[in-house]
Amino acid sequence: MTVRVLLCDDQALVRSGFRMVLETRDDMHVVGEADSGRAALDLARMTRPDVILMDIRMPGMDGVETTRRLVAAGTSARILILTTFDLDEYVFEALRAGASGFLLKDVQPGQLVDAIRVIARGEALLAPTVTRRLLDRFAHALPDPAKRTPEPLAELTEREIEVLTLLSSGLSNAELAERLFVSETTVKTHVSSILRKLGLRDRVQAVVLAYQAGLVRPGSGS
Repeated sequence: MTVRVLLCDDQALVRSGFRMVLETRDDMHVVGEADSGRAALDLARMTRPDVILMDIRMPGMDGVETTRRLVAAGTSARILILTTFDLDEYVFEALRAGASGFLLKDVQPGQLVDAIRVIARGEALLAPTVTRRLLDRFAHALPDPAKRTPEPLAELTEREIEVLTLLSSGLSNAELAERLFVSETTVKTHVSSILRKLGLRDRVQAVVLAYQAGLVRPGSGS
């Protein structure tokens, strides 16, 4: 399968660097380059990429607002945020808006390619522990615990609540399978069911919702 990638960064040198890396891979195809958020919206609609590499900090419409608008428009593309700092508050907001993960801009070429492949398969790129660290850092942006309600989780079975809690604690599918004494296939089935019932795009949004619903407390151990 060839992964169609849209590059969105206001720096031409960065875009050309990513293009050079990706176009050496047989399974990668750069469908366009956007130098602004507005250009990304237009190009995403025209080129229908599988993955969008999104710079988080751009003049005018930044990566957060662009991500928000893309998701609201119903894009099927997975959005991979590019940032200089792993605890950037903009990254946190982009994850809440619907991004599927993030990478630091100094990522190695091989890691960039692997990350795009992971995202294209519909998986969340970053380990839940990284998401937890972001959420812990920006816990002030979450609703007050007294005001949180479990309604979003009401559709889940007890087993699915257990899986979501463990998932939010940073466990991989293999670790979940070992902890629950089931196969990885069964874990994937549970995760897929959770995402479907909650209307979420991927695991990152599931972890964010678990925090917002009070299922996982900021600062709690994994």
